[in-house]
Amino acid sequence: MQNISQSLSLAPLYRHRVFQSTRKVDCHAQVANELSEHDLFWKGDDVDTVLFKAAIRQLQIFMLKYGAEVIVRPRLFNGFALVHMTLSGTAEIEADGQKVCIPQGKTALIAPKRNLRLWWQAGSEQLILKVPMALFDELSAQGQSGPANMPSLFLLPEHAAPHWDLLIQSLLRVLALPGQNDGHTEWISHFERGAAQFLLSQLTSTYTAGPTAAGIAADESADGLIGAGKLQRLDMLEKYIRTRLCAPLALADLANAAGVSVRALNALCHQHHGVAPMDLLRNIRLDAARERLLTHPGANITDTAFEFGFGHLGRFSAYYRERFGELPKQTRGCTR
Repeated sequence: MQNISQSLSLAPLYRHRVFQSTRKVDCHAQVANELSEHDLFWKGDDVDTVLFKAAIRQLQIFMLKYGAEVIVRPRLFNGFALVHMTLSGTAEIEADGQKVCIPQGKTALIAPKRNLRLWWQAGSEQLILKVPMALFDELSAQGQSGPANMPSLFLLPEHAAPHWDLLIQSLLRVLALPGQNDGHTEWISHFERGAAQFLLSQLTSTYTAGPTAAGIAADESADGLIGAGKLQRLDMLEKYIRTRLCAPLALADLANAAGVSVRALNALCHQHHGVAPMDLLRNIRLDAARERLLTHPGANITDTAFEFGFGHLGRFSAYYRERFGELPKQTRGCTR
């Protein structure tokens, strides 16, 4: 069955092109002006940036494509959050120590407190919804529950994706109205509030659920760690992994490095990275291998796989393609 996100009708948005350019300086300046100040690092010269933007009432919708592979480091957002939806390709987002991969059809809410880094695969297209924090505050004042503090990074659950896709399609259809005059004002505001309310409801069910049996079990498995204590354990774990990228490591080794039980480590990794500890280990090794192939055009793929802990070349290639949307040889080919 086709994912709804693959069949979104973007025609109403495509009537509002801000710019299209193959010049890196122009692209950087235009996107910064429309979205947020940021540092932009290009990997390759295949620049074909296009930006579409449409304002509804309180919300703004963007479609952005760079063409080339890029790393973006935005400044902290001032009074807004972004909802990031990958239309094609793959993106990776790291906010305040949390990292998630966002392949085609996945959606994440981003509201960084300290730092943010985004990696976009070459040729990928991203649909971005800019939501003012004032709208979330307004809904909270009206009784819509939500977490006390907006999380830095929240990956929309799989079961919620079809409902979110339908909400986005409704917002896109609003753009097709002949004129957003007073006769449509309340109706349009209803769709905007509905989208924000849906996000708050997903945050509520994830972060503020009552003490159910599952919730109590999760608390126990986290060994009572809270706040900075969790981040410190995760930092210890990542430092341990990065100094042993080619070493054979077991789950018990990772738990010992973080100073927690295996059950607690599993809960922490799922909460902050969305994956199990051994999957996190593999992802960090894949990231390191990709960096090697990007920075060393002549690197041998087999040697690179072994250097970063992958003893089977076929599985390495399969994992690599699953994470980055291309084979290792394609990455190396782009750098030549």
